[in-house]
Amino acid sequence: MSKQVAIVLSGCGVQDGSEVYETTLTLLRLDQLGIAYRCFAPDIDQAVVDHHRGEVVEETRNVLVESARLARGEISPLDELSASDFDALILPGGFGVAKNLSNYATAKSDMDVHQDLSELLIEFHDARKPIGLMCIAPVLVPKVLGPGIAVTIGSDPEVCGCISAMGGLHRSCAVDDIVVDFEHRIVTTPAYMLATRMSEAALGINKLVERIDEMMDLNH
Repeated sequence: MSKQVAIVLSGCGVQDGSEVYETTLTLLRLDQLGIAYRCFAPDIDQAVVDHHRGEVVEETRNVLVESARLARGEISPLDELSASDFDALILPGGFGVAKNLSNYATAKSDMDVHQDLSELLIEFHDARKPIGLMCIAPVLVPKVLGPGIAVTIGSDPEVCGCISAMGGLHRSCAVDDIVVDFEHRIVTTPAYMLATRMSEAALGINKLVERIDEMMDLNH
């Protein structure tokens, strides 16, 4: 039976959705390894940032519709995702994680996480199915899955502090590496929290996908 990975997206674009390069690099490595994947996103409205000027604009877009740009239209609503249908879950970063999948951008350690995503993370975790998160996405781990899980977002002091405040165990990590919590089957990498070039981000992302692949082998 071929491996199946669920990818959760949060829009399209680093400032208000999923980071485009992180998402593309993830899908590329999965494809290179012969691993099937399916993209999902919540069917909710989002505020929009003009990526040319870096300013919020007065319009509203839909996270699922925007995420479909990255998935070339092959995407499903998040509420149709079930852990029983997949072997692992991966969340690319981008500030859509902090604005659309949660309100971390404004609430920090007091944030709320989108209910469907929160339930899915718990479902995958309880089923001992590996979860990969990159860039800012690891901040979700202590909030949803509880204290004592080792993760990384690189070395940003503010974000590290928030992870610690929520009971997480932050581990400093270089852009080309990963942090693996073997007990909880969580794999994280800094990606564009540290990367200055796509090739740098690729080093850690490739390791994350490869480790997720190894962990899925243990479940087959």
